Amino acid sequence: MYGLSDHPNGMPWTRFSAERQGSSRYSTCIPVPKLIEHTFATPHEVEPGILRVTLPLPSGPRHVHCFLLRGGDGWTLVDTGLGLLETTWEDVLAQVDGPVARIFITHMHPDHVGGAKAAARATGAPVFQGRLDYAQCEQVWGSSDWPERIADWFLLNGVPPAVAEELIESGHVFADFVHFAWNPTLVEPGDAIDGWDILASPGHADGHLCLHRDGVLIAGDTLLAPITPAIGLYPESRPDPLADYAETLRMIAELDPRVSYGGHGDTIDEPAARALAILDHHEERLDKTEAALGTEPSTGYDISHALFGNGLSAIQRRFAVAEALSHLERLVALGRARRGGDGRTVSYTAA
Repeated sequence: MYGLSDHPNGMPWTRFSAERQGSSRYSTCIPVPKLIEHTFATPHEVEPGILRVTLPLPSGPRHVHCFLLRGGDGWTLVDTGLGLLETTWEDVLAQVDGPVARIFITHMHPDHVGGAKAAARATGAPVFQGRLDYAQCEQVWGSSDWPERIADWFLLNGVPPAVAEELIESGHVFADFVHFAWNPTLVEPGDAIDGWDILASPGHADGHLCLHRDGVLIAGDTLLAPITPAIGLYPESRPDPLADYAETLRMIAELDPRVSYGGHGDTIDEPAARALAILDHHEERLDKTEAALGTEPSTGYDISHALFGNGLSAIQRRFAVAEALSHLERLVALGRARRGGDGRTVSYTAA
């Protein structure tokens, strides 16, 4: 419910130790032009009426983009970072000509929702979040036992007990930095916010939402470059996230926006082409996943090694297993693999 990072040696910050580097939700790279350079916590105009605010992250892509959309009554802030700001939201927004009238959350992953409480406090603005997304936000970040629940699920999918224990420890540390806004105003796909259409874009997160207006897509983590959003299978979430994501990518290709501003990396000037390229990427990974299966049962943990290699930290392995599982379940749904197990472990074989 939250794959794998292109930046495995992220910077440790505060209580994040070096052994916790590499925790992110981004998958392998499709080559596109170089990454933009970032000036942290300084609003930058990407086009008239749209400002990008880039905040640092301790790992993964090492940054996250938030956006400010100009409206008649002030700005709409889209996403809020992880909540580890050395520069406060008050100082960031002092650089903007006008108040923030509302805050919109694209999805409940920590680097997008984690600073929502602080941003709401700094602005006095209401927070808007998808109904499904907020329910899962409470389920994960509002719960004290999520690390244990997800560790049990990874054990079921073949992760060794020692790795699962490390996931529990790091999960409790990470949760300390996520301060979402309780009881936001709930929205649904098809609604609008200050003239922007709210679009459902499940895949990277079940309840992920995008904003679209006049050919501009505010994409969150739905469409990224040069990394691709990780599509992982997690407990207590939709059963076939890769099918969801493929449908989202087809929707974007049909919508054919002029430009897409994502939560990490570069501005995408040809969003439809990028969406189709990511579809091809996942088709290739499905083929590779299918080729890794045989007549002997393999777990998601086993297949993650075939897809992503052996040299991953425990935290990176967590996201590799989730990504492997989403592809395995897509193969099962397509009749290209079989799911089995003995009640203690879920396993997969070739069809």
